[in-house]
Amino acid sequence: MFRFFKRSAPEKLVQLNPAEIPQEPSAVEPREPVTSAADQTEAATPTPLPADAEPSAQRPEPLAQASEPAPPSASSSTESESAFFDPAVAFAEAFEVINAEKAAAEALRPASLRERLAASSESFRLKLGSLFDRNPKLDENLLEEIETALLTADLGVAVTTDLIDTLRGRIKRRELADAEALYEGLRADLLAMIEPLAAPLQIDLEAKPHVVLVVGVNGAGKTTTIGKLAKHLKLNGASVMLGAGDTFRAAAVEQLKVWGERNDVLVVAQGTGADSASVIYDALQSAKSRKVDVLLADTAGRLHTQSHLMNELSKVKRVMAKLDPTAPHEVLLVLDGTTGQNAVNQARQFHQAMGVTGLVITKLDGSAKGGIIFALAREFKLPIRYIGVGEKLEDLRSFEPTEFIDALLPARTPPPETS
Repeated sequence: MFRFFKRSAPEKLVQLNPAEIPQEPSAVEPREPVTSAADQTEAATPTPLPADAEPSAQRPEPLAQASEPAPPSASSSTESESAFFDPAVAFAEAFEVINAEKAAAEALRPASLRERLAASSESFRLKLGSLFDRNPKLDENLLEEIETALLTADLGVAVTTDLIDTLRGRIKRRELADAEALYEGLRADLLAMIEPLAAPLQIDLEAKPHVVLVVGVNGAGKTTTIGKLAKHLKLNGASVMLGAGDTFRAAAVEQLKVWGERNDVLVVAQGTGADSASVIYDALQSAKSRKVDVLLADTAGRLHTQSHLMNELSKVKRVMAKLDPTAPHEVLLVLDGTTGQNAVNQARQFHQAMGVTGLVITKLDGSAKGGIIFALAREFKLPIRYIGVGEKLEDLRSFEPTEFIDALLPARTPPPETS
């Protein structure tokens, strides 16, 4: 690993005659010139020296006089300038590299839920925050302003009335000392409302396959949710198959095939206009024969007001029961968070027709106000499996109530330190 050496003393310089300098041997030795006898005799006869001359060994030849150095040219001046080290330039270049690395790392860092819900939480933070910034009195006027802010955030009349009545009762019982205590009490009541809904999707690997039927209206994000969910399941080691049951919407089958290619999973599909129940039946049969862990079945989007289309969903459920009486094991309803209170009506109709077992709330990163989750929690108490807060894979997130409340309505005072 290391190479050790000793520094030897400098040798004395000896002036050599150019004729005495040994030459490097060449690859091809040159032939000796042919000389005559007279030449050899002349070469052997020494030339007489003058009387005052000394032998060459005792009288070395004088060194050639060193010529004056030539003035530096323009090219050498440029090279010397370029070789000059400027600390300021070096530090500037180093800082540029560091900033570029920080920007690259920041781009790769997944955004926090608060960042993703910035648009949704604006209604809560601006309206409710401005109320408590002026340290208001605990009176009926404050409760009315809070009620207006909650209604405009899509919590709905029923949820808002329950919350205001609870706060009014606590004020009368003098349980809240000031406006800050009222703010924290509101956060606690909202958290208690949605905390029981945090239930991740449970996959029964003994079912072979565990069938997840995905339903919802057009444009809610069913196909995208299926694609992201398939990727998450594969990353956790489960084998996945997709059933392209949405045979009504144009290019829906092709879209699901693209997701299948991205995730390297098999897609069972037929042409547009085929019977949705027969497609899902074939997918279930294929998944059983291949012993696939999870089958994600897409369905055609339909309005909850179209009873004949809702009846087709019931047909899909009956057809699957012929192969597996326990299928589907999960009915996921995908709801667009931007639809407001209309999402409550959708959930009601789909729940009556299919027996919904879990919810996925999408597009919460856009103009959705976030309050629809509380309205759904009060009426149905269905578990919220996932929330969609963006287009990236990691933006399909498990629902965490505490993190959601902190992003939607941040705490105004830091929590006390625990020893």
